[in-house]
Amino acid sequence: MSGHSKWATIKHTKGVVDAKRGKLFTKLIKELTVAARLGGGIPENNPRLRKAIADAKAKSMPGDTIKNAVKRGTGEIEGPAVEEVIYEGTGTGGVLFLIEGTTDNRNRTVAELRKIFEKAGGVLGSAGTAAWAFDRKGIIHLEKSAATEDQLMDTAVGAGADDYSDDGDHWTVTTPPDALMTIVDALEKASIAVKDSQLAFLPKSLKSVSGDDALKLLKLVDVLDDHDDVANVYADFDVSEEDMAKAQS
Repeated sequence: MSGHSKWATIKHTKGVVDAKRGKLFTKLIKELTVAARLGGGIPENNPRLRKAIADAKAKSMPGDTIKNAVKRGTGEIEGPAVEEVIYEGTGTGGVLFLIEGTTDNRNRTVAELRKIFEKAGGVLGSAGTAAWAFDRKGIIHLEKSAATEDQLMDTAVGAGADDYSDDGDHWTVTTPPDALMTIVDALEKASIAVKDSQLAFLPKSLKSVSGDDALKLLKLVDVLDDHDDVANVYADFDVSEEDMAKAQS
């Protein structure tokens, strides 16, 4: 598990993630708009939009807000043109970062992210700086009680999943990127509840960091996560539970 994943898990456990409701809704609305623009406004024909709607509903977003975001994506309602962006950078200790986001102003976003990296002692790089160190995968999380290992083997792997792992209180299923929603559908049809799912960039290997370097990197992840135009942050570092605890103190 990457440092970012572990950090996000701890924040979620302590109820910190999603505390800034307005920022969360802003990010969800952008994803709804982009998903509808790229794949159309009919959820049944657009897996990405279907997932975006499910995510928005899970966070108690009002139905009218969801509908209007979708309509902006399809052009039925006027609004700023929102597009997907991916940025790559390097942090302390040569740790590599991939940042997925959505923006209506590329120049503003890149300038703000460059400043964030510089303040953290890092560099926002050009295309190709970090992408080589990550694989694109689908990730599905299930509560441990939702399925047995035999059920995951039969249903998830049987539907095309790459692998699954026991991560303590939950299962993690890894899939090819284009098979994510097919496997989610297969699990749900088998009455196996999916906790969450997403397309993600997984680091091919992890750099172990500690002490001040770990604290700087965790702070950088936190600041990037908090930016309105940032949807996901991925990094190829790992830190100890002790250093993560220090970062929260």
